Amino acid sequence: MSWILIMFLHKFKQNKLALFGTVIILTMFFVGIFAPVLSPYNPNEINVDDIFLKPFENNHILGTDGLGRDVLSRIIWGTRVSIKVGFVATGISIIIGILIGTIAGYYGRRIDSVLMRFVDIMLCFPSFFLILSVVAITKPCITNIMIIIGLTSWMGIARLVRGEFLSLKEREFTQAAKIMGASNVRIIFRHILPNAMAPVYVAATFGIAGAILTESALSFLGLGVQPPTSSWGNLLSTGKSTIEFAWWITAFPGLAILITVLSYNLLGEGLRDILDPRISTE
Repeated sequence: MSWILIMFLHKFKQNKLALFGTVIILTMFFVGIFAPVLSPYNPNEINVDDIFLKPFENNHILGTDGLGRDVLSRIIWGTRVSIKVGFVATGISIIIGILIGTIAGYYGRRIDSVLMRFVDIMLCFPSFFLILSVVAITKPCITNIMIIIGLTSWMGIARLVRGEFLSLKEREFTQAAKIMGASNVRIIFRHILPNAMAPVYVAATFGIAGAILTESALSFLGLGVQPPTSSWGNLLSTGKSTIEFAWWITAFPGLAILITVLSYNLLGEGLRDILDPRISTE
């Protein structure tokens, strides 16, 4: 196992874009975890004397909004929200996708047919509009957002896992385990699933980026994280009406979303190059 890890790290270090993405992601983690320390001001503190201050004016590095709240502090606290939504929502989708993909791929036949038709039905609905519909019915809060995004984004992972299982269950090591009398549960979790996880890791990385974008879009529309809680999406929504003369309220949260999503995509591309043996990194 150690030599596999060494080879992975060696290939990973050669992928400069993936390294760059990883550094940005780790920086975002650091900012989110230590938000109370790094934030120069209370993100919800209203100061009528500091309304619409420009960047670097009166000790506000990224300026203030229409209520005098520090934009940098709100972006820092919004980082924590984005990380939480991205990882929890993606974790839910991974669990559901692995469960359905495993059952469909391993047992096949009628079970596979029924589950895949259900996946096809779910894929027929535009994901974002499905999420909008559910959020409009339920109470818009961060917990509901994470659950809803997770429950509506597992289909791709289910298909990936199913495809891997269909291939791996016919391999020699799986047949040998069956001949030796191993149970289905042992074959699935000890022999097949660990070898089927590589594409899941890649999909999870892209899924986190997608979840962050979805949460930002919902918050921008007023159906996501509700004020006064800071999120990058509702920061964009706050600044849209004043963008002509207070551009910084929209520009900096938008830049944070861009950099974060790009970083996860770069990491995902790097993992795909390393973990997929059919792709040459030379």
